[in-house]
Amino acid sequence: MPLLLALAAQTAGSASGWATVGLPELGALAAEAAGLDLTRGMRIDYPGDRWGHVLAIVLEAVPVVLLGALGPVTAQTARRLGAVLRRSGSVLLTADQWEGAEVRLRVVAATWEGVGQGHGLLHRRRVTVAATGRGAAAAPTYTDMWLPGPTGQAAAAREPQGTTAAEAPADTFLQRRRAALHVAG
Repeated sequence: MPLLLALAAQTAGSASGWATVGLPELGALAAEAAGLDLTRGMRIDYPGDRWGHVLAIVLEAVPVVLLGALGPVTAQTARRLGAVLRRSGSVLLTADQWEGAEVRLRVVAATWEGVGQGHGLLHRRRVTVAATGRGAAAAPTYTDMWLPGPTGQAAAAREPQGTTAAEAPADTFLQRRRAALHVAG
């Protein structure tokens, strides 16, 4: 959920609104902490059996939509919603598998920082995000980011000042094979 919220906050930054469909577990405080403006948000926690129709209507009205796990997506529903997305220009971010997605992002490694010798507070979490998709995005790319970062929102994880990538400690085995993937914002 943190990656989904971070993407939504980056995408909805200056947009006129955002919505959630089928995400009753999403808390308002978590959404606000991720950077979403609650005064511009709409929630439809339980869209019912005809969730595809509800989602199509919301995609026509709101530029950024977060979608929960609502059940299997038929090929017909995916095509119809794909047409709505192309026509409206909205962005659909889903927490579940979606056939035909342009890009899939997932957290492949995570470590927390802040706890010292058995005491202290967690300050931030460094994650490695893998991006795969269709066409040019078929080859996986990886990036490290803070989720949440020092300000509570997502941020690009950069090497310490004055440290080259070769001198930096390897957080994951993926770091040596990583292609460039940049965090927007």
